[in-house]
Order: sequence, then structure tokens, then C-alpha cells
Amino acid sequence: MGEEGTGDTVHLLCLASSSGVPLFCRSSRGGAPARQQLPFSVIGSLNGVHMFGQNLEVQLSSARTEDTTVVLLVGLEELTNIRNVERLKKELRASYGLIDSFLGDSELIGDLTQCVDCVIPPDGSLLQEALSGFAEAAGTAFISLVVSGRVVAATEGWWRLGMPEAVLLPWLVGSLPPQAARDYPVYLPHGSPTVPHRLLTLTLLPGLELCLLCGPRPPLSQLYPQLLERWWQPLLDHLRACLPLGPRALPDGFPLHTDILGLLLLHLELKRCLFTVEPLRDKGPSPEKRRRLLRNFYTLVTATHFPPEPGPLEKTEDAVHGALLPRACYLVLGSEEPDTGLRLVALQLGHRRLLLLLYQSPTHGLRHLATHTLHALTPLL
Repeated sequence: MGEEGTGDTVHLLCLASSSGVPLFCRSSRGGAPARQQLPFSVIGSLNGVHMFGQNLEVQLSSARTEDTTVVLLVGLEELTNIRNVERLKKELRASYGLIDSFLGDSELIGDLTQCVDCVIPPDGSLLQEALSGFAEAAGTAFISLVVSGRVVAATEGWWRLGMPEAVLLPWLVGSLPPQAARDYPVYLPHGSPTVPHRLLTLTLLPGLELCLLCGPRPPLSQLYPQLLERWWQPLLDHLRACLPLGPRALPDGFPLHTDILGLLLLHLELKRCLFTVEPLRDKGPSPEKRRRLLRNFYTLVTATHFPPEPGPLEKTEDAVHGALLPRACYLVLGSEEPDTGLRLVALQLGHRRLLLLLYQSPTHGLRHLATHTLHALTPLL
């Protein structure tokens, strides 16, 4: 696989590692699908670089020029031992929508954080109780309620799914065209990479779907519409309250400081996150730019200030040298003068990490503001 960025255009190219045959190429420009494709000469050059390194027992991970980045990735065994290329090409078409959503300007961030995008419903306990009852009636432990690709509530079995499927499944549901019900075969990269499971989806309201991961049973006809109406019709008003949570993530009226333009809260142990750029819509940059700023800031602080979760030995060393580990950092965009520019601040306490995008907030108060916000959000995630 290779990814090449040319200006605002990004190309994702997948080649058969043994033969160099192109399996697919998807392109995006400015966050939207693009018709411009890589010329065959470029595809051949990418394959030549890959094969040359492979013959020397060297894995080429990236190559860069002034305006282009090429990244080579190792695929699954099924993509390296290909028996019928044309059949594989047809099977991969089912993944195009998901692939395009990764290349586009998504409102989600789980692809970067490897944490499940979540929202906080106003009536979470009622929804959780209904999920548990519906799961028992349906005969599966893996059920979630998803709005616009974000998990509203889920059973314990669903939360026990490993990475990356815990991130990919709701993202897949959010990338599919609307349908009242689906019976969709999926391979789980971690849990079941060779045997497909069934992903059943049932639309409760437009944009709000019930997702079940199961084996050969139950049949879709057993769930829709009788069992669905029995468990969810009484909660219709509570379900409607979930619809605005897609882009907002937080319940209506949740108190946030008036300088906050966007936030990303991660629970590093549970692998869940809240991400929104909805606050203060009448000021500051566009939602698209806010998302880019927070994504770039997350990449920066993760790479330079907040390392990945340490192992047991590293935790012991951290206890001795705790003073060397940063707990907060900030970045100023524009002037540091009050009432000008943007601020980005990151704070980590325990298993939680908070990133804020702020509008014209004084730098001397950033840590206090971030700490206060994190304490307010802690009961939610």
C-alpha cells in the first residue's frame, strides 16, 4: 500500500506485493473524493521502489520530496498471497466507502487516536438498560448504539472488542449510505481476520443506528421490526435527543468556558474519546480548520511531550523521575497579546488527556482553564 500527497490531493494506492499489480487507487482533494488518479508511470515507480528494497531485505517506510510524501505499508497475509487478482479487486470495492472516509475531512478522530469516538447522551442509563435487554432478547453480547459514526452506548461485550475493530466498526457504519436494515459481513482484524462475522444494523431514526455483531444467528427478520419496536418505541423521545450529539458530543447545556472553540478528551485506558469543534460557532476559524488544528496538535504533543502508555518497567522509572515527565503544554498561534490569536493547550492527569482549542485566551490562565475543564468532563468519560 502507498499514500502520496500532491498539493491538496491525496492518493491511496494498494499494490500486490509479489506482482506489483494495482489493486485499487483512491484519491481525495481538499477532503472530498477526487477523480484525478495516479498515472501508471507513478504506480510503476512506486512498485519498483518497493521491490528494490524487498530484494535487499530492506523495508522502505517513506520517501519525501518538497511537495510529495510516499508511504509504504505492509498488508495482511490475504493481500500478499493472492490467488485471483481480479476477484480480489471486486471484493475490495466494498471497502471503497470506508477508505474514502479516511482520506476525506472526517468529523471523527479515532483513526488518529486509536480511541473510539463517543458522545454523551442525556439519558445514558435508560439507553444502557434498553441495550442490555435487547442484547439478551437478540442472543448476542455485542451491541452498540451509533450516531453519525460515534458510539452513544454499548454493551460490555462490545467495549471488550480489541483495536482496531472497536474504532473501525462504528466508523464503517457512519460511512455507509442510509438503509433501514443491513446484514453486512465483516472481518475483524484483531479478533477474526479470516472468518467473517455478521454486522447487523437497524435504523432507529435517520442517523441513529443499532449495531449488532453476531454469528449465523439471529436472522435479521427476527429483529426487524417486531423486536425492535418492543424495546425502542417507548424510548423514542430519548433517542431523538441523541441526534444532535453527532457533531456536538456533549449534552445540550453542558457548561464550557466561553473561549473554547474545540476539545478532544481521551481516556487512555478505556480507549474512548470525545471530540467536538461545535462550541462558539460564531467566532474563530471554520469547523474544518478547527479539526485540522486539533489533529495536528494531538500529533505534536503525542510525539514530543506525552509518550504512549508505559510498560511496567517504564512506570517504575517514571515514579523515580516523575518530575521529568510533562503534564501540560500550550501553543500560541498569532500574537500572545490578550484578545488576539488562538491558543492550543494539552493537559494530562492520570489516564485522561485533554486538548483544547481556545479563542483569544490569556496564556497565564491556560493551565487553570484546562484543569477546570478536565475536572468538569471527568464524570462523563
